[in-house]
Amino acid sequence: MLDTFHSRPGVSLRDHFARELVALRPELRARALRLTRNEALAEDLVQDAIERALKFRDQYTPGTNLKSWAQTIVFSLFVTGWRRRRREREAVKALAIDPCAWTSHDDVSLGAEMRDLSPKVRRALDELPRAFREVVLMVDVGDRSYRDAAVALGVPIGTVMSRLHRARRQLAASLAEPAERAATREARDDSPPLAA
Repeated sequence: MLDTFHSRPGVSLRDHFARELVALRPELRARALRLTRNEALAEDLVQDAIERALKFRDQYTPGTNLKSWAQTIVFSLFVTGWRRRRREREAVKALAIDPCAWTSHDDVSLGAEMRDLSPKVRRALDELPRAFREVVLMVDVGDRSYRDAAVALGVPIGTVMSRLHRARRQLAASLAEPAERAATREARDDSPPLAA
């Protein structure tokens, strides 16, 4: 389909590719909606897929099925996002049970896990006070010992341990689902949650 436009004057293959891809948007959206069962998520997924397809258009073979290729990208992005959200849910559960959970993973390198985190988790890290964030990044992400972090920051080891404990608790609270936060608040102060 795309290779027939090589000879048309004024229409580049790149322009035609983009037009054909955008024309597939309704079909890609239907596929995304079947996968996500959520209008907003489906729209985001389609937008990401089109962006990815345009970025990697050199990997598309002209004359093959563009619709199939684009739907494969939609599916791949959906699966990647689902896996990321599953890892995040597991990390939040682990943090709720054991605030030291990030430092006790033997089978998975924390650096790789941190690279795969969603913007939500990165925002939670960014919301930490600088002193807390530095300790989390050094000890939990950088896998440095408490002693190394204390020397680097010029503070006692006890201060590193205290900041790390508080940072982990704050991260766990930031990442908890709204219902979990409400339940925690009710258990803590026996007051009804505020209406949203």
